[in-house]
Amino acid sequence: MARYTGPKTKIARKFHDPIYGPDKNYERKPYAPGMHGQNKRRNKVSEYGTQLQEKQKAKYTYGILERQFRKLYSEASRRGGITGEELMKLIEARLDNVVYRLGIARSRAQARQLVSHRHIAVNGNVVNVPSYSLKEGDVISVRERSKSLEVITDSLASRTNSYAWLEWDASSMSGKFVNYPQRADIPENINEQLIVDLYSK
Repeated sequence: MARYTGPKTKIARKFHDPIYGPDKNYERKPYAPGMHGQNKRRNKVSEYGTQLQEKQKAKYTYGILERQFRKLYSEASRRGGITGEELMKLIEARLDNVVYRLGIARSRAQARQLVSHRHIAVNGNVVNVPSYSLKEGDVISVRERSKSLEVITDSLASRTNSYAWLEWDASSMSGKFVNYPQRADIPENINEQLIVDLYSK
């Protein structure tokens, strides 16, 4: 299955959460489309269905394919900590996600494109793999020839968020992955324990 490229509001309504960020259409109608959407009766979702929906929600939020997601879960389960929290830490350490968190891109999809098109470097070396896993202390920067790209300058101009596990140097257009984030610091509304329960079956 390829990554979803269709209407984002449709997916937000599916999960009852604006997973792609602020969405005026979702705020106006946070329910299924159609004249009966708001009053549509829903069958009771099974335990498995709830767990599966949470995994799908995480995959859509971060733009991760099933094989990649399962690989991340396997690695998280081998670590010594709480599996769900370790999973979220590994997901947050992906290069495309950090490029988005630093404000270099307006969305994770845009961040993936910037990485794939070789506009981003890690520790001075160009990396074009969006799923590249960062290590503590890695420096993420915009390539010199890419610093004037309108898509990057516009995104940085509207940059507002900052995160405890990341440092940003505006003068050099570079950021540092200081450490893996604590789960409480990750803003995404995802119940990772449901995902662990699903994969543990």
